[in-house]
Amino acid sequence: MKTFASFVLAAAAITLSAPAAAQFAKPEDAIKYRKASLTVMAAHFSRIGAMANGRAPFDAKLAAENADIVAAMSKLPWAAFTEGSEAGDTKAKPEIWKEPAKFKAGADKLQAEATKLAVAAKTGNLDNLKAAFGPAAETCKACHDAYRNK
Repeated sequence: MKTFASFVLAAAAITLSAPAAAQFAKPEDAIKYRKASLTVMAAHFSRIGAMANGRAPFDAKLAAENADIVAAMSKLPWAAFTEGSEAGDTKAKPEIWKEPAKFKAGADKLQAEATKLAVAAKTGNLDNLKAAFGPAAETCKACHDAYRNK
């Protein structure tokens, strides 16, 4: 039974990793994809931050729309940190590939915080948005500090 379970897990891992490998045939394609998805996420996150920090008027509908985009985008860039994409036009530090478990934990945390931000934004309450924005911003900063060159 253990052999069968091991076989099933190995087959699942190969199947799940195949789409990412096929999608990014060249390392520069992976770099472009992750840069684009992170740029879109940052643009929408900044709009929420402007409201949370009082630099823009609070608009509950706009906050919720932007938070939904951030939550969706937070799932995308991680598959593009493929082997071979550590060099080229990238600010990614080598630690991403040296510490994959830590990097994945950071990505998972960002996705969780982005989901909380989207839930908070849907309440239409600025205080709830502010409370969720801080931890999400800290998660972004922690990853940038650890894994992004200036």
